[in-house]
Amino acid sequence: MFQLGCASRVCFKNEILSGLTVALALVPEAVAFAFVAGVDPLVGLYAAFMVGLLAALFGGRPGMISGATGAMAVVMVALVAEHGVEYLFAAVVLTGLLQMGAGVLRLGKFIRIVPYPVMLGFVNGLAIVIFLAQLQNFQMVSDEGAAQWLSAEPLLIFAGLVILTMSIIHFLPKLTGAFPASLAAIITVSLLVFGLDLDTATVGDLASIKGGLPAFHIPSVPFNFDTLIIILPYAFILAAVGLIESLLTLSLIDEVTNTRGRGNRECIGQGIANTVTGLFGGMGGCAMIGQSMINVNSGGRQRLSGVVAALFLLVFILFASPLIERIPMAALVGVMFIVVMATFEWSSLRIFRKIPMADAFVLVLVSAVTVFTDLAIAVVVGVIVSALVFAWEHAKHINIKTYDDEQGSRVHELHGPLFFGSVKNFLELFDPKEEPDDVIIEFQNSRVADHSAIEAIDTLAERYIRAGKKLHLRHLSEECRKLLKKAGNLVEVNVLEDPRYHVADDQIA
Repeated sequence: MFQLGCASRVCFKNEILSGLTVALALVPEAVAFAFVAGVDPLVGLYAAFMVGLLAALFGGRPGMISGATGAMAVVMVALVAEHGVEYLFAAVVLTGLLQMGAGVLRLGKFIRIVPYPVMLGFVNGLAIVIFLAQLQNFQMVSDEGAAQWLSAEPLLIFAGLVILTMSIIHFLPKLTGAFPASLAAIITVSLLVFGLDLDTATVGDLASIKGGLPAFHIPSVPFNFDTLIIILPYAFILAAVGLIESLLTLSLIDEVTNTRGRGNRECIGQGIANTVTGLFGGMGGCAMIGQSMINVNSGGRQRLSGVVAALFLLVFILFASPLIERIPMAALVGVMFIVVMATFEWSSLRIFRKIPMADAFVLVLVSAVTVFTDLAIAVVVGVIVSALVFAWEHAKHINIKTYDDEQGSRVHELHGPLFFGSVKNFLELFDPKEEPDDVIIEFQNSRVADHSAIEAIDTLAERYIRAGKKLHLRHLSEECRKLLKKAGNLVEVNVLEDPRYHVADDQIA
């Protein structure tokens, strides 16, 4: 479990350098996400350290980076605002327990059922949520306590610094990849603000981030049912959001590295990381798509890179806090705007008119639900709508081919799946009163999928019996036979009085 994956000097060098690069890039994002969640920046940094370390050790995807993320931060805002940060720590502990339970129950495989339009809507909605969260930094609180937009000169300075930050992050990689662009932008903008003595908000104006090692701390909340009622909805959402983003990231890294991670182990690893983080004053987190790609592209493919990144981040917390407090908020906002631009799937706009209308609707729906509620609900809604659309489309595909065989029997070859969505159309295909005395329904090119289909077959059989016709069901699938056996006396098709009536009798001519 604790194998770091390196057996050569070259591997160690690549993993350590990649981990250092990731750690430098983690600092501004951890601080920014802490502000998104409405907690002290140190809470975000502790989460980035502990979640990153423990997920790297226990998770199911070597080379994947975890830490404080915007996807989870936007869910935490309401809980922190209404009940305080201690309830957040309790919710994070419960989040980890739920995620470990998901891993033990082997639920990680269900990420496969998320359709691609839902994934596009998921990331687009996440980008919009992060963007909207940054707009409050363009405001200030008046003496009366009301939020108002910055006046002309402060707004111009702030916006100019944001644009400068984004420009550096965009253009620096075109010149060199030896230094993380986001960190270079923050250092440049910080030096500019300090050198020109510009009057603009800094991290230190909001809160001090000076701290030591994270200390064990049981959340200061009443351990009763009322507390559980408060934190359980948030914990469930955080667990779902964290696992969805982590498993999506795992799939992406699998594709890039042409290897295969272990989804259920990743659920357990994320759960361990969040439970411990909540007990040490961290805001929790999950896998980070951007940082994971930085790590993989920098040569980090093993667990060692994630461990090194977390340890370097701890060094920054212990010894570099005075420097971090000088970081201008405009630089962090610029970093987050770049994250927004990188997260949003701009290709979805180009293909919008080229994909089926139902898929386009799902994409927009998931994005909207993400913005107005949360990511987990959005994904669930998207999957349900996609499933209903799928059922509706396939319900229209059932049809029959009719002919008379050598014995004079009327044969109906059924084509298409028989399930809850298609049973109505199935029953409308047959008119027992207009049929000859001997009728065969051929199921070789069809599939009986559920109990609704069994009930439909039973209903049709009864109609033919009442009409005085002899009905044969031929080549029913093995799955259908199992459904009939399991249904027992819930359906009467297999206990008809006519001894010449057979269900699933492949020998009938």
